Amino acid sequence: MKSATGAVRASALQTAYSDFKEITKAKLALSVVFSAVAGYFLGAETPGLQPLALLVVGGYCMVGASNAYNQVIERELDALMHRTRHRPIPSGRMKVPTALIIAILMTLAGVAMLYQLNPRTALFGALSIFLYTCVYTPLKTITPLAVFVGALPGAIPFMLGWVAATDDFGIEPGTLFMIQFFWQFPHFWALGWMLDEDYRRGGFKMLPTGKKDTGTAVQIIMYTIWMIVISIIPVFGITGRLSLTVPSAVIIFLMGLVMLWFALRLYEKRDRQSARSLMLSSVTYISLMQIVYVADKFLS
Repeated sequence: MKSATGAVRASALQTAYSDFKEITKAKLALSVVFSAVAGYFLGAETPGLQPLALLVVGGYCMVGASNAYNQVIERELDALMHRTRHRPIPSGRMKVPTALIIAILMTLAGVAMLYQLNPRTALFGALSIFLYTCVYTPLKTITPLAVFVGALPGAIPFMLGWVAATDDFGIEPGTLFMIQFFWQFPHFWALGWMLDEDYRRGGFKMLPTGKKDTGTAVQIIMYTIWMIVISIIPVFGITGRLSLTVPSAVIIFLMGLVMLWFALRLYEKRDRQSARSLMLSSVTYISLMQIVYVADKFLS
């Protein structure tokens, strides 16, 4: 009997843990935290373990809270889509009050931890939650401009790390913000192209023209080009302490060209596989680009 009871408890705990990861979108949250950590290393004169830990845990709490609020608000729409109908709330595994408690506690914990770094970091973190939850989320069913609004909180993490390290907002974190801001568009429009039929079931308007057409593909290409340009601007020495050596700039430029090739391929073929390839290349690009930036600082 004890063994059976223990097995039930273990299973319940495992389910709760799995649901917590899903309600906070753990993989997405960790990728966002990765961006913040990269920004921290770029800004810090001497990286410290305690501020890094506060940024990691606090950052995860802020992103996790945003995702939990989002799933509470969109629970009825999530139930309509194949991709999201098995999430904790629409599937019935988690009640709305439970999700709200998780979101509120993570918001408070995240703000408190980021505030220990400095007030600016906490302010930007709170702003990202507000924009994502109160502006981007409701706009998704109204206008494709939601992607533009969503790109604002989506671009905050890279620059947030710099602000956490320096308690300063200037040209350097502004440049980091712009890199990740322009990256959002080809990334999310490729995702929107892939999942267009499912998004339509939920009433989401994610593509700039509302369709998987030439206009959308052209905009993806244009924003990819802008992303490449912004990503290598520090090599020209006009972005303060944020610098980039020529070899690193060449590497980032070539990585950008790979992503641009996938964007051109989507323009040519306009199929789901090409959109998926572009989406995957965008994820690879943003991670490798940030690694190159950090490696350039400490190895050059």
